[in-house]
Amino acid sequence: MATSELLRMDNMGIVVESLDKAIAFFTEIGLKLEGRMVVEGEWAGRITGLPDQRVEIAMMVTPDGHSRIELSRFLDPGVVEDHRNAPVNALGYLRAMFAVTNIDELVERLQKQGATLVGEIVQYENAYRLCYIRGAEGLLVGLAQPL
Repeated sequence: MATSELLRMDNMGIVVESLDKAIAFFTEIGLKLEGRMVVEGEWAGRITGLPDQRVEIAMMVTPDGHSRIELSRFLDPGVVEDHRNAPVNALGYLRAMFAVTNIDELVERLQKQGATLVGEIVQYENAYRLCYIRGAEGLLVGLAQPL
């Protein structure tokens, strides 16, 4: 009997209210918009367990082409819960972490878009400068500048 073998992680999904704001935020970090479309139909509902769903999605890709974030805005059915303001020690997914070249300059640009630092930029040994930031719609991301 054949066993399953992990090939890669294709993407991480994030539900948002405004695709435009989320696209602008992740574009500022350095991801590129790969495509945008509406997903609907019986087949999609069979995957998610939400019959008759209509979802507008935008796929964002990292510069190396290896990692993606799928941003989703539910048209039908509407959103039923909101976890965006949960503290960092809440159960569930915490954040996505991005490696960047100039953390100070990027944080400054993101703050001009309304993002806020969760704590502060700190140095971890001689390896990284790190921070958590809440960006568009309160989405939590981590930034790491290798030293």
